[in-house]
Amino acid sequence: MEHSFFDPAVWEQAWREDADTTIRYMERAGIDPARTFDSKAEVFERQSFSEEGKRRSSRILNWLEAQGVDFDGLTVLDIGAASGVFTIPMAERGARVTAVESSPPQVELLQRNAAHLRAGQVTVVGEPFERLDLAARGWHKAFDLVFVSMCPVIVDWSSVERVLACARQYSYISLTVGGTEHGLLDEIAPLLAAAPSKPARMEMAYLLHLLLLKGYAFESLVTRETKTVTATREAALAELMSMAKLSGRPEDARARQRVQAYLESQYPAGEVQYEQGGRFGKVLIRLQDERMQSGEPRS
Repeated sequence: MEHSFFDPAVWEQAWREDADTTIRYMERAGIDPARTFDSKAEVFERQSFSEEGKRRSSRILNWLEAQGVDFDGLTVLDIGAASGVFTIPMAERGARVTAVESSPPQVELLQRNAAHLRAGQVTVVGEPFERLDLAARGWHKAFDLVFVSMCPVIVDWSSVERVLACARQYSYISLTVGGTEHGLLDEIAPLLAAAPSKPARMEMAYLLHLLLLKGYAFESLVTRETKTVTATREAALAELMSMAKLSGRPEDARARQRVQAYLESQYPAGEVQYEQGGRFGKVLIRLQDERMQSGEPRS
């Protein structure tokens, strides 16, 4: 076995230079990660706070509780909070949450969703995490839990260290594992000159291997999850063109016209419904108590 397999510096460099990570695809497509959800904030909001979405959030928080995380009185930094998909239920379980979100439409929705909570329980920071001066804010080891769910701030090992620097007890990170599944994109693929590629994004493999080599204690879980998305034809068209661009396909006005005509013919009522999902990795990193927990969720 190659000695480099056990050399964290080799893995750090490989992750940093990997051309197939999510952030690299965004850069090549000219997409600003901090603003990628601006145009679909309302759609994501409906998904997040639908009954299906709330059950999905609850399963993840229940898993964390089963690993010994007690949200009652916990201080949490939620990075990439969106409209509050996890911020709100964590606060409802008793946590005091600082929610970082860079998309103005998401910030507005987050503030609205947190309005029913008591004053000071949720603090919203409407800036990209990667541009914040952590020392000036006094965030070094300032939070019991730092929570990062499917947020493109995790781009290499140095970005992981920046997240861990804010945490006292735990850090939770979730990432895609391999390619994502998108029913509507598969449906319209024949209309495109070349079907969009589905690159296998393996940031989770880098993360887990480096955590292991660097001596961290952690629990990890990989599951396959799907959700039902309901969107207007206009929102679905924008989503499809964005995903095609993200997959490396250049802008094509004729392809856009073909897709638009297809959506109008197949979804005359104006509402489009499709399945979206894939495999997702979750890791809870223990920074204080590194022992195995009971595995029983808290009541």
